[in-house]
This record gives sequence, C-alpha cells and structure tokens, in this order.
Amino acid sequence: MKLSQFKFKLPEERFALKPSEHRDECRMMVLHKKSRDIEHKVFKNFIDYFNEKDLVLFNDTKIFPARLYGNKEKTGARIEVFLLRELNPDIRFWDVLVDPARKIRIGNKLYFGDDESLVAEVIDNTTSRGRTLRFLFDGSHDEFIETLYGYGETPIPPSLKQRRDVIDAPEDDDHPFTDRERYQTIFARNEGGVVAPQAALHFSRELLKRMEIKDINYEFITVHSNQGNFREIDVEDLTKHKMDSEQIIISEEVAEHVNATKDAGHHVCAVDTSVMRAIESSVSTTGHLKPFEGWTNKFIFPPYDFSIADCMVANFYEPYSTLLMLSSAFGGYDFVMEAYKLAIKEGYMFGPYGDAMLILPD
Repeated sequence: MKLSQFKFKLPEERFALKPSEHRDECRMMVLHKKSRDIEHKVFKNFIDYFNEKDLVLFNDTKIFPARLYGNKEKTGARIEVFLLRELNPDIRFWDVLVDPARKIRIGNKLYFGDDESLVAEVIDNTTSRGRTLRFLFDGSHDEFIETLYGYGETPIPPSLKQRRDVIDAPEDDDHPFTDRERYQTIFARNEGGVVAPQAALHFSRELLKRMEIKDINYEFITVHSNQGNFREIDVEDLTKHKMDSEQIIISEEVAEHVNATKDAGHHVCAVDTSVMRAIESSVSTTGHLKPFEGWTNKFIFPPYDFSIADCMVANFYEPYSTLLMLSSAFGGYDFVMEAYKLAIKEGYMFGPYGDAMLILPD
C-alpha cells in the first residue's frame, strides 16, 4: 500500500471541535464486512450487536496534563513544553519536547506559573525537538507532581488544537465540561498516556451498566499511546515508515479470558486502534493472545491478517493517518474508504471528538 491511497478531502466543518453533549449519543456507522451492508445508528445502540459472553476489550490508560507553557530566563520567550515520561522521580528528570526548539539549549532555565515558582533546567538534548529537563522543586514527589500537573493542560491532539487556535475557540464553549474531563475515558486508571483511546470516549457509565445487565463481558489492557500517532508519514512506501514505540501491559488473566472467549466462538471486540495494535503485538503461533509487558512499534496497514479480535470500534480519522490505515486493514481497504466517502456525504464528524465506526464480521 502507498501513502497516497489514504488521501481524501475532509471538509473543515466535518472535524469536531468538541464532543457530543452525552458520550454515548454520537452517531455510529456500522460496517458488516461479509455482507458489506452499512447501517446508521447512535452509539448507545452498540450493545444491540453483542450477546451474552461476548468480550469487549478496553484501554484503561489515564491521560495526564502533559502540555505546559514556560518562560525562558532573561528573554522571557514563551516555550511550550510537552511532557513525555518521567525518567527519575528522585531527581525530577523528565523527557520532554519543546517548541520552538531552536531557542532552547543545554543550561537554559524555564520558569512556570505566574509567580514562576516552578523552575526547570535543560540538561540534555535527545532529538531535534527533544530535551531532558531537571525540575527544581523542594518537597515530596507527590507535591511536585501536583504542582507540575497544576500548570499543565490536557494534551489534545495537534490537529484539534490547531483548528481551535484558528478560530480562537475556548475548550468549554457552549458546554459545561472541559477537555480535562472529556478527553479521558470513564475507566481511565493507569496514568502514563498522552493520547486518549479516542473510540473509547463514547462509552458512558450507563452503557457499561447495560452491558453488564446483558452479560456482555469486558476487560482492560493498558496502552500508553504517545504523540507518534499523529506524526506525519513522509514516505510513499508504507513499509518504510517507522512507528514510535508505545508501552503496553496485558495481564495473564486478561489473556486467558480473551482466549477462552475466542475458543468458545464468542465475539472479541477491540475498542480503539490502540487496543488492536497492542493485542496484535503479542500473538502466539496458535493465534492466541499472550500476556505481555513491554513496548511495541508495530505498524498495521493493509493487507494484514488479524488474529485475535473479530470486531472493532474506531473513530473517523484524518487523511494519511496511521489510525485510518489500521482501521482499513481491519475492515478492508475498499470497504472502509467507501464508508468514509459516505460518512462525509451523510454529515458524520471526524477527529478525536467525532463519531464512531463499528466494524463487524457479518
């Protein structure tokens, strides 16, 4: 497959700048792979397609407020700092991205907050944009994290941030909630991700309760997704693209439940591309899911033979995105691209706060 095969024209008005008022009331396009039928539903209809003992697999990553803005010493230049990961809790070392990177050198200090009470020193260059910062803070680690996150913003995807900046739209415009509440799943618990599992944002507590009443099972794995999901692909030949690594955790208990469900002939539904990528990164020679704790840089694009899940929940993604490529690999390239054309015609919304797509085997 070539990069150019994932080009389509996405009208700006089809990109959602904010979520639907209620999580499970966005629209849902249902694709039946075998019959190639397409249905138009509301997301709360999700449970109508699953039965007792089917299994839905979620990502329980918790997004932390990773985007901060500091001022450079002496010049006062405004610098965006994007937290990636904590390297050493004892000495407050963090891997970060900075923008504009050209203004930041080893030894520079950055000040955060109106009172400049939090200070960081650049101690290393890791990439053209990456730096290692040492935060200077007197107090416990818990107090430091509370202070650091207090200055942070929810790291919404770049495409959403850029579109909002163009129209100067506040994040809570016409809504009683903010990104910190809504760019987070209702079951987020393991902190470490900077990209939310977008397709899981549609699940409400009411919908989970209805699943329990119907005896539809669900389990959790952890996938700490990073900004690499949104990095532009700069090669036409997709076999030459390298994905950024992401941390995944699949427990033995979850793997056993997934395999038992699969062996019994029940559906296994992966919610979000992050889950699909993770479980396809830990498959045995017999086609079963293996427990795993580590990192994956697996890149899935058509054609690809999937081993674990036979159903998938996705969002509607932007042209050229790796998320679109994985979705089309699962649903079939021609069928998914046909569905995308229909989605634009029928007014579906795209992006992290957009509408959902449910892909079924028949």
